[in-house]
Amino acid sequence: MQPAVAPGESGNDLTSTVVATMRQMGVMGLPRNYEIFYEALSGTNPMLSLEVIELGNRPTQERLDQIGQKYFAQNHNQTVVEKAREVIAQELEDVARLLRNERTHLERYGQILDQTSSGLNNRDLLSKELLQKIATAMSMATTSTIDHGRQVAQTLDEKSSELENVKSKLEEYKRLADTDPLTHLWNRRAFDKELAAIYNSNNGIMFKGLILADIDRFKEINDRYGHPVGDKILKIIADIFRTSVSENMFVARTGGEEFVLVVDGVSEQSTLEIADHIRVLIEQTQFCGGQPSVNYGPVTVSMGICMASEAESAEDLYTKADRALYRSKIDGRNRVTRFSDISPRAGKNWMLYRKD
Repeated sequence: MQPAVAPGESGNDLTSTVVATMRQMGVMGLPRNYEIFYEALSGTNPMLSLEVIELGNRPTQERLDQIGQKYFAQNHNQTVVEKAREVIAQELEDVARLLRNERTHLERYGQILDQTSSGLNNRDLLSKELLQKIATAMSMATTSTIDHGRQVAQTLDEKSSELENVKSKLEEYKRLADTDPLTHLWNRRAFDKELAAIYNSNNGIMFKGLILADIDRFKEINDRYGHPVGDKILKIIADIFRTSVSENMFVARTGGEEFVLVVDGVSEQSTLEIADHIRVLIEQTQFCGGQPSVNYGPVTVSMGICMASEAESAEDLYTKADRALYRSKIDGRNRVTRFSDISPRAGKNWMLYRKD
């Protein structure tokens, strides 16, 4: 399998290549398989491309699903959950069977104790030989019960470890499902939850704010240099966002060329300074690549800010930050605008906002 298409290959050509490659390798034409091969053949994810190459001819569906869950966890929800359900159900069945066996074993032990107790109560029949037999029987039964109990405890400990492993896998899946596979920032799904949580408490409303950022003229970059270059630029900008803020601040790529930052515990002026610092860093970054080296820049971003206290809900907060972002666009791009600086009279026109 070729790891990437030719630089000038169109979308239709890539689609044909993906279908032909899957057919040649005997891969079922499932949407989740198509997603893997499209990403691998486009060359936008080198690690994924290498893993697909290592599959060789006739890869199993199980191996393909493992790759899909690793790189596209958000689209493999049902598969991951179903497998976890099967493992948990099997473990519970094994534990129930084990406890039933333990109950039977204890009942037999109790019967032995009852029988020996009855023998001891019959003083007329007691003899040295009978006492020796009773002692031997009780000793053997007790030793067997103790050994069986140890085995049960060991097995239950193993089952507990297996269930902990399932729990860890589900937690890892949840993390992957909330992560953008290209930039490894949080994704739109995670952002929606983070944004909604702001209005769950008065602290969130008082001390949080939202920064929206959109790469200027990103479509022109993709059209001129190709999507692999565009993806490389997205990764660099994601790294700038990630390394420019404290760990307690939420950074996500919410789709295409849009990034968001939820700031916490800072004033509106400090939020403006954080946004403008990131904007300047991106403006000053050299976006180069290829042989010979090509400068893909300059690359700039426009930003919009709204503090949570200025909005009535998560949806309202996003809408107002988006209006501020639009104002940055129409004022010339490569700038930061606060919603609080926008004239209320201009509000009717904000929904005209279109990405460029």
